[in-house]
Amino acid sequence: MARKWWALLTVCLGMLMLLVDITIVNVALPSMAADLNASFSDLQWTIDAYALSLAALMLVVGSLGDLLGHRRIFGIGLTVFTISSLLCGVAPDSLFLILSRAAQGVGGAAMFAASLALLANEFKGRERGTALGIWGATAGASVAVGPLIGGALTSGISWRWVFFVNVPIGALTLALLAVKVDETRRRPVHPDWAGAITFACSLFALVFALIRGNVDGWTSGPVLSPFIAGGCLLAAFLAIELARREPMLDLALFRNPTFLGASLAALTLAASLYALILYITLYLQDILGYSAFQAGLRFLPLTLLVLLAAPVGGRLSAHVPLRLLLSVGLTLVGVGLALMTSVEASSGWTVLFAGFIVAGAGSGLTNPPRASAAIGSVPEEKTGVGSGVNNTALQVGLATGIASLGAVFQSRVHDVLAGQLTATVPQLGERTHGVIDQATSGNAPAALQSLPPGLRQPVAHALRVAFVSGFDRILWIAAVISFAGAVLSFLLVRQRDLEDASETERGELEPRPSTRVDVGVSRGSAS
Repeated sequence: MARKWWALLTVCLGMLMLLVDITIVNVALPSMAADLNASFSDLQWTIDAYALSLAALMLVVGSLGDLLGHRRIFGIGLTVFTISSLLCGVAPDSLFLILSRAAQGVGGAAMFAASLALLANEFKGRERGTALGIWGATAGASVAVGPLIGGALTSGISWRWVFFVNVPIGALTLALLAVKVDETRRRPVHPDWAGAITFACSLFALVFALIRGNVDGWTSGPVLSPFIAGGCLLAAFLAIELARREPMLDLALFRNPTFLGASLAALTLAASLYALILYITLYLQDILGYSAFQAGLRFLPLTLLVLLAAPVGGRLSAHVPLRLLLSVGLTLVGVGLALMTSVEASSGWTVLFAGFIVAGAGSGLTNPPRASAAIGSVPEEKTGVGSGVNNTALQVGLATGIASLGAVFQSRVHDVLAGQLTATVPQLGERTHGVIDQATSGNAPAALQSLPPGLRQPVAHALRVAFVSGFDRILWIAAVISFAGAVLSFLLVRQRDLEDASETERGELEPRPSTRVDVGVSRGSAS
């Protein structure tokens, strides 16, 4: 097999690990919580730590690839990812797991940023399109099969194998990288460390405040302080980017309405559907009582529709205005989430089925045009930056969406559960507050076990009613976010911006065929 195809295999193996880990962990969360005595906030951080690391470092690590070589950066990222996966698997407590997940995100950012640069270095012309198509199919399949693999490993062996499985794959990929992949050409750049640090710290502070708001009180010092600090750090980040000659984030790109619309499409998609995966998982396992594998099977209508609709969206992107595809896709996501709000305390999982189908189709339809709009509206030399910003927006949306929806969810569950227990189980007496505190912090099973047998059934029913009420509330909020994304995408994305960028490209470069691959590589960012 030619060396370049070995390079493709190596990159795809790395991306398989990276992207599977975005979804594989979700169905294992209840088992992690039980084993590590983790709270609801801990579960949120298990997802957010990974997403925040990816979001904060994806852009700056692309500059490191230009400076040091993308093969080296991919190898460093792969090593960090593999070692941190091992650490996740042996985690003795939730804090250790969260920190290890953050380290995974650091490695993942390096792999993600370098992957397409490595492929662009090996493939030219029509073969590059073939390679990128295989890369995209691997990415889609990885996300789709994640819940099923995670459920099988968690139910069949242990949740720890969700992470251990990365170790042999990582070792194989490192060996292939060392002997089968060539280094890319380097160029002198100055990584924007000040921008990266202020961006990462501002995101962390804001997400921390959102997650701790219900626990510590929204007007308390431990919550107000990170909110203020996050706002100040975000302002400092913007000032740094405006002052730098080579900023990590080129703010001038957002003057282009189409680029802004594509970024908002990514943000709202992640803050709505993707952020809700955590809460859907908790509903399937904690409320309906399914095992991790059974929950993974029930996610298949959603994940398979994402996988099947993505190629359709890709083909339509060449013939249908991108603003229409984005608005239709995000509208379908919103409709799907609204359909799920028919869930009641007595419902089974099939109440989610129609919503899974519609939202999955909408998500698959949205992803190709958002990437095309992000890179098609900027000059060719900035296509990698454009795609990197779009993927960063996706991770920011996921992290902030989980935290924001979680704050609303916890508050709603607390209020409804208090009313339910007071009205239906008055004999709890002084134990009512303890049950509420344990349940809203994610320890509902422990709360039930601490009660006399005669009280467990009515309290369990009250917990189910409260959970469904909170779940219904955040489903509606996520649907509104998705509808807002649909409207903004339709208003902002303009065909003339895409045509202007294409005309500029043709004017600056030698004449070439009109057909081109809508994926670019610059500064190591991936679309």
